[in-house]
Amino acid sequence: MRTATILAGLFRSAAASDVHADSDILFGMLPDWPRWAIRLLFIMGSILTVTLLGTYFGYTPEDEKGLDDKSKSSAAQSKLHAEFNTFRTQYICVYLVIMLADWMQGTHMYTLYLSYGVNISALFLTGFLSGAIFAPFLGSAVDKFGRKKSCIVYCVLEIIINTLEHSTNFHLLLLGRVLGGISTNLLFSAFESWMTTEHRHRGFPDSWLARTYSAASIGNGTMAILAGVIAQVMEDKLGHIGPFQGAIALTVLALILVSRWEENYGEKQEGEHSKSSLYHQFTEGWKATLTDSHIWRIGMTQSLSEGAMYTFVFMWVPTLLSMDPPGGLPTGAVFSALMMAVTIGGLLFQPLETFVSNYMVSESNASELSASLIYILAASSMAVPAYCLSNASSSAHCFEDILAAFMVIEMCVGLFMPVAGTLRSKYVPDNLQGGILNIFRLPLNAVVVAGTHATDVMEPANVFVLVSGCFLAAALLQATLITKPAEVVANGKKTN
Repeated sequence: MRTATILAGLFRSAAASDVHADSDILFGMLPDWPRWAIRLLFIMGSILTVTLLGTYFGYTPEDEKGLDDKSKSSAAQSKLHAEFNTFRTQYICVYLVIMLADWMQGTHMYTLYLSYGVNISALFLTGFLSGAIFAPFLGSAVDKFGRKKSCIVYCVLEIIINTLEHSTNFHLLLLGRVLGGISTNLLFSAFESWMTTEHRHRGFPDSWLARTYSAASIGNGTMAILAGVIAQVMEDKLGHIGPFQGAIALTVLALILVSRWEENYGEKQEGEHSKSSLYHQFTEGWKATLTDSHIWRIGMTQSLSEGAMYTFVFMWVPTLLSMDPPGGLPTGAVFSALMMAVTIGGLLFQPLETFVSNYMVSESNASELSASLIYILAASSMAVPAYCLSNASSSAHCFEDILAAFMVIEMCVGLFMPVAGTLRSKYVPDNLQGGILNIFRLPLNAVVVAGTHATDVMEPANVFVLVSGCFLAAALLQATLITKPAEVVANGKKTN
């Protein structure tokens, strides 16, 4: 809660500066938003800038120190770093393009369907059910038929889906949501599976995976901010369908970039994928998940944390609206501030892991402890709105505290996205990654459904208690994975 309190103090300090005449002139030059929203963007933008400069100039990974030496070992290490940076850029470029396209759709899908006058809830429910039905089988197909091919299928599906969005025919829109459930599963399994397996095929150290996940988290937050601006401009120019037309163009670009990737499969030995059946991949994925406690604990931990995050996503707008903020609620401005917080979290991930490994636990347990600490911070931040909203006498004066808590939870999202990816790459076997990552989505969907239902039938304060509880449960379960040095787990198997 201390972080949220500090941020709240910054918001209040900024509020005290309203008396200055220069402030009036400055605000007169900015968009017609409430002053608290402009202060929020200024504060978050300043924190992001300081964090970016601090991590860029003040943090160097341990293995990159001394690369300027002239020794042969240093030259070999420099070459490996250069190859890794090229590979990471190749992956991140595709990731950023597909996430920009995805964010552009997500921010305007509701308004598009509203303009069509169709049953919006039926369409969203169809997409969710499609994802839940196909999740157990789709990942095995990704491992069997190839991760690159699966990424290409994703791009083709997204082009078809966004083309169908041009139609006002309810049945065609329904078909688009069915395909959308399939493409969502591919988005969160095929690309990551390809990256982790290719990373190891090229001989890069496993510890460097965290850098790719961190860059992806930073980029995801940046793309979300950018998507809001681009999608709004395209909607102004082309109508409600504009952002979806932009998403088609971006997906075509992603398709071209993916076509240059090498193929990899869910296999222990080269060529093994051609001998194994889809049924074999499916059963092996479930067997590994149910029999290896490390795998199912990672799955449950991440389902609890991501499910709590999605429940928060449903809650933040109605919660802030219910507090009747002065001047109204510019959701676009607040959303941009939240995404800045995600980017800040992504920037802080690698320094956090370095600190944890240097001063708290061994390097082999750094990700596990980091994840537990992140989930505890997330639980604490969600306790703030739970407390404020449950106390009627103080809720009217808690707007700044709740807003600060929302910034902290999004910073935690930026932190636990890369740590979750690092832990998945550590415990989930390469040859079963696609299948197991989709199996993880089953409990995630269950938590999301429960959380969504809770927002309809429970008081907001009690919903935030549940969200905080989910993060706390995730922290405790994650802590059980902190092992003794002799029990280090590598690539899904114990080494002792």
